[in-house]
Amino acid sequence: MLKCASAYTYEIDDLEVAFEEIKTRLDTKITLLDNTVGIVMCHSEFISSGVLKYICENLPFDVVGTTSASQVVNDEAGELILTIFVMTSDDVYFRAGVTGSLSDGIDQPSQVAYREATAGETGVPRLVLLFPPFLIEKYGGDAYIEAWKKIVPDTPFFGSLAIDDTVAFNECETIYNGTNNDDVMPFVVCYGNIDPRYFVTTLPEDESFSIIAEITNSDKNFVYEINSMPTREFFAENGIPECMGTVPFVLDFKCRNDYDGVSVIAGNATFSDDGAAVFYGYVDEGSSFSLAKFAPDDILSSSLSVIERINTLPDVNGALLFPCIVRRMPLMAIDKPMSELQIAKETINPDIPFMMGYSGGQICPTSTRNGIPTNRFHSYSLIILVI
Repeated sequence: MLKCASAYTYEIDDLEVAFEEIKTRLDTKITLLDNTVGIVMCHSEFISSGVLKYICENLPFDVVGTTSASQVVNDEAGELILTIFVMTSDDVYFRAGVTGSLSDGIDQPSQVAYREATAGETGVPRLVLLFPPFLIEKYGGDAYIEAWKKIVPDTPFFGSLAIDDTVAFNECETIYNGTNNDDVMPFVVCYGNIDPRYFVTTLPEDESFSIIAEITNSDKNFVYEINSMPTREFFAENGIPECMGTVPFVLDFKCRNDYDGVSVIAGNATFSDDGAAVFYGYVDEGSSFSLAKFAPDDILSSSLSVIERINTLPDVNGALLFPCIVRRMPLMAIDKPMSELQIAKETINPDIPFMMGYSGGQICPTSTRNGIPTNRFHSYSLIILVI
């Protein structure tokens, strides 16, 4: 049996009041069983005020998560808010951990942290929740998937990169039991009787972009040439803006051995000194792309269509939803920054506990074949885990 509950607090000054609000709201909804873990998201001011640390240190279970720009749970949606999603069970086992610094690489710190967190466990995990730091100009988001596939190659990964509400994204922090850092990765390894189901929604293709282009020179998340033309020149010739977070690229990845026919949306973060477009995720040489529409109506309609599917599933104990932070930008331009979160609050059956928070990048499978998940890194997307 798996039970879930969500709670929130706006209290950012009084540590004890904030904790009591979280505790009381959880106590009215859930009785903790043998194995419990909490997923937390909060505005960065909850870190500087000490509220996050106090709450985590006084809860009787491990807590992992990230900062976020805004969040929603069943009862409330807000920006300057802390939310928590709790999973508890007698037959699902959670092993939480955190890596050391990832500044010099992901593989070795991840392997060490996994061994320490799962010492004594012999079974294959049913799910791993990953909360990577926002080191997007150092690592494409796929680098985290690549590292963890070496550890647990047949396990689905689901997670969110840290983000914040600053223009430069310079207060993005990951969270582990009250500690916060900008270069470590908390995670939760799940064993036992858990049935994870996934949804990914992106954006409709832009029919006005008539050409389908090919990536002809790239290295991981650095794209040097498109259609054998320097990337910057290709952007200029086709009217593609260089600024971050304005153009969604729909990639087909047919060149990958594990291509499953599902397109993934990628976004460019910046340009490197040598003229390469730096993307949030890997853009394989040989893949082709088109562009997607990026208007408020497209964002909201795509969210509604996938969120509605949660209510149609059997045996739903709870849900985690992570939309990309760039989906929020067009909504802010029309003065409706909370509208995507409000769709979740108004649509999800009130009997289904959930938490939704903006993300710096999303990790979620696009399919499962022969029991092996096709784990992918996404931008511009909304990913959903239903358990």
